[in-house]
Amino acid sequence: MAPGLSASPPVVVLLLSLLGLAAAGKLLVMHVDGSPWLSLQEVLESLRQKGHEVVVVAPEVSLHIKPSKNFVMKMYSVPYTKEEFEKGMKAYFHVAFEEGSFFERFFKVFESTKKITNFGVSSCEHLLQNKELIKYLEDSKFDAVFTDPFLPCGAILAEHLSLPAIYFFRIVPCGLDFEASQCPSPPSYVPREFTDNTDRMMFLQRVKNLLFDIPNLFLCDFVFKPYSKLASEFLQREVTVLDLLRKGSVWLFRLDFVLDYPRPLMPNIIPIGGVNCAHKELPKADVPSSF
Repeated sequence: MAPGLSASPPVVVLLLSLLGLAAAGKLLVMHVDGSPWLSLQEVLESLRQKGHEVVVVAPEVSLHIKPSKNFVMKMYSVPYTKEEFEKGMKAYFHVAFEEGSFFERFFKVFESTKKITNFGVSSCEHLLQNKELIKYLEDSKFDAVFTDPFLPCGAILAEHLSLPAIYFFRIVPCGLDFEASQCPSPPSYVPREFTDNTDRMMFLQRVKNLLFDIPNLFLCDFVFKPYSKLASEFLQREVTVLDLLRKGSVWLFRLDFVLDYPRPLMPNIIPIGGVNCAHKELPKADVPSSF
């Protein structure tokens, strides 16, 4: 599909159906809360209409993940309140719209991402320690795990259950999606965050692009290292998040031609378009009777 086209639930369903030879299957869903969940709801509805059985695993504290007729809901307890979670999420998304120098924006993103990471790690830890829920997942005989690599807990479950992982994602911190999928990411072509560069750069812009990539080394470490520790303890062997994400079968990339520049993609990365948002009909305009 051309990168400029909008995401369409039937397209995603078709891709998922092809993986199972068009036969109805059983899908385990563990996805990111907040705006990414809004993009996923229509997909889950279409999957149910196609005869697929969908089981969603989610924490009891969430913004948008609620029980629905379109899927079976399995919830687990977490050690934080809804008020704390909402406050952290609002602060995280507010930072994206703030202005300032590179270092000001970077440190604000660093602090807000650290808080969100703590929520995610705590939630994942309580899920993996929930022996009753893990036993249910082991006995349920799923066909695949549908998840967002932004939340590595889904990849940990896919590895534990020996299931193919299908990633439905918009962005992964510090460009880990490039490395995990083995996509080329040359600094002379793919713009980095906060640079304001395009995909056409002069020499000095390329140098700037390369320098702005250095902080990603620190960002990756503090965002994903706690998940690597959790995964190693749970799977009882040394493993990193990068190791887990590399095993992703299909990457459904919500690339949008307005927000993203052209970038090299591997064959198992399928651009489906779309951003994180709820689907709403535009109001009808009042048209004068003379028209």
